[in-house]
Amino acid sequence: MFVVTLLTNPKSGHLDTALVENLRNAWGGQDVIWLNTDIAAEFEVEIKPDNQWTVWEELQKLGVDLIVQPVQGRRKKMLLADMDSTMIQQECIDELADEAGVGAHVAGITARAMNGELDFNDALKERVGLLKDLDAAVIDQVLNTRITYMPGGKTLLATMKANSAYAALVSGGFTAFTSKVAAELGFDENRANTLLIEDGKLTGAVGMPILGRQAKVDALEDITAKLGLDETDVMAVGDGANDLGMLGRAGSGVALHAKPSVAAECDIRINHGDLTALLYVQGYSSSDFV
Repeated sequence: MFVVTLLTNPKSGHLDTALVENLRNAWGGQDVIWLNTDIAAEFEVEIKPDNQWTVWEELQKLGVDLIVQPVQGRRKKMLLADMDSTMIQQECIDELADEAGVGAHVAGITARAMNGELDFNDALKERVGLLKDLDAAVIDQVLNTRITYMPGGKTLLATMKANSAYAALVSGGFTAFTSKVAAELGFDENRANTLLIEDGKLTGAVGMPILGRQAKVDALEDITAKLGLDETDVMAVGDGANDLGMLGRAGSGVALHAKPSVAAECDIRINHGDLTALLYVQGYSSSDFV
């Protein structure tokens, strides 16, 4: 059996009842279950629809996300999440670069790296090099004035952890940011790169080895082995090309507001919902939210 989930942005969207019922009828689905009135609904079908992606494209125009997945095993025991543009709404290095006066240049490199056009490690070294001699105090300034959280993050973490799931934040960004974000949202651990500092200023170098695409896969392997979990027990979420390794290996790989080249590689694509969409996809209703 497969479960079909439809959801929209909880702040501005409205999931039309007739739309849900019409799709259920067209696909020969079972009774519709509303996970959150006007926001998210699901129904089961016996066979995966062969026109799924055609329908998906049409629903995207209406601000609706469509996910089709096997019913069995969809509720996960571990969350493995990217940070930049996933759990927070910014790219930390772009914000630091803006403070250093090279924001536009660095943002351009970041966008190309996240879209898979540049080697992640080389792009990171180049961008960090442009931050040389920036006062280290700017890190806290950026954290306090520029960083905002992706809607739904605290609810996602609290609900999954209340159901005995483990949560790990794994970022190609920096520990100075992941440590605070992880503590704020309730992650059990965090892994990221280290910005090197001497005499209160950034040296323009990053600690080695660089945590990139393979390191996120390594984290998936390490943590599941430590917890005695299977990779199918994991939901991974990210938006950039350096996330594709973990998204492909996890039981559920979620492309959240992702770059087009990244979304194209994932069966679960959330372009309109917020982070609570990851709960609906697992079959949680709003009444289950913590």
